[in-house]
Order: sequence, then structure tokens, then C-alpha cells
Amino acid sequence: MLGMLMMPTAQADSLPAPIQALADQGLEIHGEFDAPGGMRGFGASRQGQELTIYLTPDGEHAISGSLTDQDGDNQLEEAALDKHVRAPLEAETWQLLEDSHWIQDGQRDAPRVIYTFTDPNCPYCQTFWEAARPWVDAGEVQLRHIMVGILDADSPAKAAALLAAEDPAEALVNHKQGERISASAQPRDIEEQVYANNQLFEGLGLSATPTSAFKRQTDEGVTRLDRVEGMPNDERLEAMMGGPAPE
Repeated sequence: MLGMLMMPTAQADSLPAPIQALADQGLEIHGEFDAPGGMRGFGASRQGQELTIYLTPDGEHAISGSLTDQDGDNQLEEAALDKHVRAPLEAETWQLLEDSHWIQDGQRDAPRVIYTFTDPNCPYCQTFWEAARPWVDAGEVQLRHIMVGILDADSPAKAAALLAAEDPAEALVNHKQGERISASAQPRDIEEQVYANNQLFEGLGLSATPTSAFKRQTDEGVTRLDRVEGMPNDERLEAMMGGPAPE
């Protein structure tokens, strides 16, 4: 059975030369796991995408890719990546979302939190906001709108205006209910918040608003991070919200 070990700093500083060369090229090496055939396996990622690296027995070469057995099975490798690479990356992503610049939509103590990238000019963001009202109004879900400006030329200024409002939550509700926010110059620190949100959006490899992230429980009881790009269908919406709409 493959067993991934999270790599302590000292070990990470003394990686085999071929693995270190890949790290120098931008790969993040997360840990080492047992591999067959005398090889050493390493879990790695690049810009959030996980991959496996295998060091040949002579220690002179590294091979990137998936390893399968005679039955075409790579489940052991997948299990190791899932537990020790994907899960830490998801935790890191969730922390980045928490640390971003967002507007609270819903009760502070709502049991379910969903981060959603919102552009003030995005019609699908408007549709998603409206569709989420039953859960939000019932206190079951809190949306955290990470304000970005990516769709139109005035999107960044509108996003900044919402973040800079005296009551951003109220301003967002008014905007969604038809009192559209106007683009206006804002203090530099507010404009930088929108820029940072845009950078986060791009850094996560996203391409559509709304894109929403939420935590879910697997059948094994493990908490994982899930995301939906664009406006979800009814079935996906219920899964995001944690169940059917409240009566």
C-alpha cells in the first residue's frame, strides 16, 4: 500500500537532484511515497494541479506521469494523491478565500459558508444571488462575495465602490435589487483589494463568474473542497446549499 509522508523542511532541502531540478522549475513537492520497482514516488503540484514524479532506482532520472500495474490500476497512487496532495492544496485554497476581500451575504452564524466570485456586471451572478435567497434568508447559508472586476471596463470600479460602501452588505443587496452601483474612484487600498481578488481568481485558474467554492462531506466522512463554475443547475444548487430549499 502506498503511504505518502509529508516532507519536513530539512528533507525538502535535500531532495534528490532530479527532483530538486523540477522544484527549481516551479513544482511544489509535497511529500514522498512508496513506489514499486525500486523507485521513489513524490507527490507534487504546479499551480494547483497535482502530479506524481518517480525517481529511477539509480537516482539519476525523474519521470513525471501516472504509474499503472499489469491490470491498468493506479488506485493506490490516486488514493495517496487524494489524501496527501489534494487535501492540503484544498485547505490552502480555502485559506486564500478566507483571506480575500469579500462582502458578507447572510447571517454571520449560518452553518454553511460559500465563497463566490462576483462581478458587478455579471448577469449570472445576479441569477445565482436570486436563486440562493431561500437558503440565505432562512439563515442556513452565508454567501461571501469575493468582488472582482473582469467582465467590463467599469467592473473594477464598481467592485471597488461596493467594497468601499459604508455598509457593503446593504450596498450589495441594493445593487442586486436594482439600485445599480455606479463606477467611481476609490481610495488606493480599496482598488488594490479588487486587484488582489482578480489575481486570486486568475491564480486559481478560473474563467467564469460566478465561481463558487464550498465544503462537502464525502461518503467516507471526509471534508473536501468543491467548486462550481457558472450558474449551477437545480440539482447542483441543492448540493451546494446543503439540501432542498427551506419551506
